[in-house]
Amino acid sequence: MSTFLHLSPDAAEAERDRPSPDKVISGDPRFTTWNLEERDGLYCGIWEATPGKWRIAYEEWEYCRILSGRSVITDAEGVEHALRPGDSFILRPGFTGTWEVIETTRKDYVIRL
Repeated sequence: MSTFLHLSPDAAEAERDRPSPDKVISGDPRFTTWNLEERDGLYCGIWEATPGKWRIAYEEWEYCRILSGRSVITDAEGVEHALRPGDSFILRPGFTGTWEVIETTRKDYVIRL
């Protein structure tokens, strides 16, 4: 195994999913994930979602950087965080709210359980 890993969808098999129906608020969001690293409670890869809005609740810590598209994350207090390419952010354990994909969004991520 190499000690260098290039973050690219070509480096992993795509996994397809969608939020559970009870979390969906609008649209028909679908996810594609390329999980490139998984070890010792650490996950790293690329995630893409099609338009829609769903409820989110984080038990893990996650760093994200938007690569393409537009999304809005709204926290439990109703504060909206508009996201576009180049934006980076962290969602800490306990974060609840909604994720709305306005335009198909791709991000890279690092998750720590």
